[in-house]
Amino acid sequence: MTMLDARPVANGLRTDHPIPGLPFVDDRHLPVEDAEAIEAVGRDKGEGMWGREDSCSIYGGEGWAAFTTEPSRHELGWAVRWHPEHGRSVVLYRDDDTPAVHQAWEGPAILFRAGGYWLDGSRTWYRPSRVWDAPSEGYYRRPVPAAITVTAADLLDSSGDPGRARVQKVAEIDPEAAISGRWIDHLALWAASRPDGAVALDRCVVNLAAPELTGDQLVGVAELAGIGGIAASTLRAYMARGMSEVPLPQAAVGGRNVWSRPVAEEWAEQRLRSPEGVTRTVSGERDEDELPGFAAIRKQLSRLFMVSLWDAPGGRRRWALRWRNQALVRDVADELSLRATEHLEYGGFINMKDLSTTIRHALLDELACSKSLQPAGPELAPFYGITDQPVRMLDWLIAHDPDGAGAMIGLCIGEAERRLGIPREMTERSLRRALLPSKTLDDAKMHSYLDLVMTPKGS
Repeated sequence: MTMLDARPVANGLRTDHPIPGLPFVDDRHLPVEDAEAIEAVGRDKGEGMWGREDSCSIYGGEGWAAFTTEPSRHELGWAVRWHPEHGRSVVLYRDDDTPAVHQAWEGPAILFRAGGYWLDGSRTWYRPSRVWDAPSEGYYRRPVPAAITVTAADLLDSSGDPGRARVQKVAEIDPEAAISGRWIDHLALWAASRPDGAVALDRCVVNLAAPELTGDQLVGVAELAGIGGIAASTLRAYMARGMSEVPLPQAAVGGRNVWSRPVAEEWAEQRLRSPEGVTRTVSGERDEDELPGFAAIRKQLSRLFMVSLWDAPGGRRRWALRWRNQALVRDVADELSLRATEHLEYGGFINMKDLSTTIRHALLDELACSKSLQPAGPELAPFYGITDQPVRMLDWLIAHDPDGAGAMIGLCIGEAERRLGIPREMTERSLRRALLPSKTLDDAKMHSYLDLVMTPKGS
């Protein structure tokens, strides 16, 4: 996982990669060279304190990450990320945010800037991770075109005066207060405080510059809301309540938050690919719209009830005279069918999770069999054939549980790649070919649905 929505409070003085705009705090009491020692500062040391360390290699990174509660102020905490080539980041956060920061650092990301843009060990910048990739069980990594790394050496010139800045104590830090004076003076003081043998200033990353972060590519709240398909007032409510995973802003201009247009578009993309968005693609634009699979069952049950209650010989005369008309009996049949349909899903008559798992294993078996029978290579076998029975069940599941079916499709694609050596493109083509034309949805809805639960174009 590589997504960070936490706001840093201050730089540790021994960081190699200062975050612009933040003060520098004395971190000499923190054993920044030793992950286990960092964990030990807070772990099991008292109520409200915690710490942890982990290797980053488990999730494809290098080095380690660690965090701990600040002993003198339990509302604050330290997060440290060390890379064998690029040095370390030492950052002070609110203590509640440090576990999320730690999790974001347990992989390839060595630092975050500009509201979640992140740098990996190969010095490649990526956009804030927003769009979930179910087959890989992570986020899509989308490189930033024409990104330039801005280092401390690029910024430090004769204009920085370390005499106009000071290193703060943890006790003095106000997480809500703006830094006093010019940040370049604070950066100059940090540079003057670095010991011999520290990472060279031309390798100390401060920020990134990219075309998508220029002024004409930044949008405000109203534009962000429009891109996300919601009202500006709704977006402000989401932001105030911490809902809908609204991305961190890339900057503040005149006291107002702004976002890069690609980040806004990827947030909107993830909203479409969310469980609510996927379900709405199948059912309709309104939350109260009925899923097509259950609508078909309800209509079928209504017809069956109507036959028993009205059309069957002897059935009609069971009704009292004042209720003996077709329209009133049809209302009863419709009500019975609605209740019966609801119980199919919510009463446990159909276990969607068990059904989903069964279909997934059937599809994987079909793909394995087809792979063994067909020539290798997409130029010879552009897709693998899947028999009708599991396809009909998957089609049914999509119509009745689109979110659960979408999650299952993602797992199936990932397992086919890892266990069977089938590239995700081949599995996705095979499933798309098998599901179209659809038995339960119109083809346009099925196309839109598959676009949301499979790999997005350009990824």
